[in-house]
This record gives sequence, structure tokens and C-alpha cells, in this order.
Amino acid sequence: MATSIFINLPVRDLEKSMAFFAALGWSHNPQFTDETAASIVVSDTIYLMLLTHDKYRQFTDKPLADPHKTSQVIVAFSADTPEDVNRLADAALKAGAKEPKPPQDHGFMQLRTFEDPDGHHWEVFWMNPANVQ
Repeated sequence: MATSIFINLPVRDLEKSMAFFAALGWSHNPQFTDETAASIVVSDTIYLMLLTHDKYRQFTDKPLADPHKTSQVIVAFSADTPEDVNRLADAALKAGAKEPKPPQDHGFMQLRTFEDPDGHHWEVFWMNPANVQ
């Protein structure tokens, strides 16, 4: 059985965040969505749980970090082709993301970085399979 990953993210505006991730081509699962949380399907085994700040606080006693000012985690994921890296990053920028670093091309790997509207740090990359051992 494959392990599923659920990335829980605190968001300021649930509807805006849902629209942002829909613009990246990721679907929404209404079965696990209400006015305080939304389930976003990235793949068959990866899901985002977008949680309002009040909902997120139910899971931790720690203060919420401001991702616009501090870094806590970088969510990185692969793309099938270099074109997919650009397609996804460009869609994120069009939907309101910021690109804090220029695109990187290392020949065997291409990488783009973006921050979603809440400031969470994302990286999408492609690596040439011939260079992976």
C-alpha cells in the first residue's frame, strides 16, 4: 500500500486559497471540505489540507508562523518535463504567487520557486532521469 501525504497549511482566506490551487490544476475534494477546511488533491497519494487559522490552531498550541516573514518548510515536488515546471510555476504566478528567486537551470535539473498568496514556499523541479542513479 502506498503511503499518502497530507500537507496541512494555515490560510487566511480559504476561498482564495482554494481558487489559487485550482488554478494550478489541482482538484478539490468536497467530501473533506467545509467552511473551515478544504481538501486539495495533488495526486493519488498527496493532498493539501487548507485550514483556516482558527481550524489550524485546533491541532497545535504553538503560535502560527507568518510565512511572509519566516521560513518553516519548503514544499518541493517533481514535474514530468521541464515544460511542466514552467507551466505550473507560470500558472502559480498568474494566480497570485510571487517568484522570489529566478528560475534555475542546472542542465540536468530545472527548478522554479514560488510563494503562494499566504507566503508558503513551493519548489517545482524536473530532473533528467538519465542523471539519476
